[in-house]
Amino acid sequence: MNWEPWTGCYAASDGCANCYFYGPHAKRYGQNQITKTDKFDWPIRRNAKGEYNIKGGKILPTCFATDFFLPEADAWRAEAWAMIKERRDIDFLILTKRIDRFEASLPADWGDGYENVNIGCTVENQAFAEARLPLFLSYPIKRRFVACSPILEAIDLSAYLHGVEHVTVSGETGREARVCDYDWVLSLREQCVSKGLTFWFKGTGSLFRREGAAQRINPYKQGSLAKELDVSILDGKRLF
Repeated sequence: MNWEPWTGCYAASDGCANCYFYGPHAKRYGQNQITKTDKFDWPIRRNAKGEYNIKGGKILPTCFATDFFLPEADAWRAEAWAMIKERRDIDFLILTKRIDRFEASLPADWGDGYENVNIGCTVENQAFAEARLPLFLSYPIKRRFVACSPILEAIDLSAYLHGVEHVTVSGETGREARVCDYDWVLSLREQCVSKGLTFWFKGTGSLFRREGAAQRINPYKQGSLAKELDVSILDGKRLF
């Protein structure tokens, strides 16, 4: 269950090239006009009894099929923040490749962050780790994680893991997916171990290399294969 208050997106960096939502082989290819969806007010909708349709105590991934910080959504974001604030009984999970727009997109009462908002910064390679993560760490955020998704090369996050709760890693999906090397995954795992962080190997991607051999992975088996490798360190953490 995701909340998509708006739809449409366009590339922000190299990790977007084969996007499973808007890439050249995706159903939404070319949908770069940003528009509100019919679920814009979903978190605060109520049933006939006056109860919220979405019960409390849930994790609600937000804008996973677009970007919460798109400039085209500036006119609607204040309403979205107000709904997030109203539903303090829900954990909102916001993942972005546009962390540079974070400060300009905050509500007036943000302060040092909302307790029920977990911001994830996506980095697909070392260059974007070095460009995005210093900004990410400089902003007032109470809960934050890093998503190496899709991971496109070996990444050293060791200088940027202070103040981060969790790291997620996954390979690229699709017919033209670039390789995900298991050694890159294991390296990131060790970096998390050294900092005492949780770690989730979410999916292998469509082209997975292990012990020097690359193989195509069925889309429906990428998550299960990653799980079978048993390298995630979750410590009871709820997954989205």
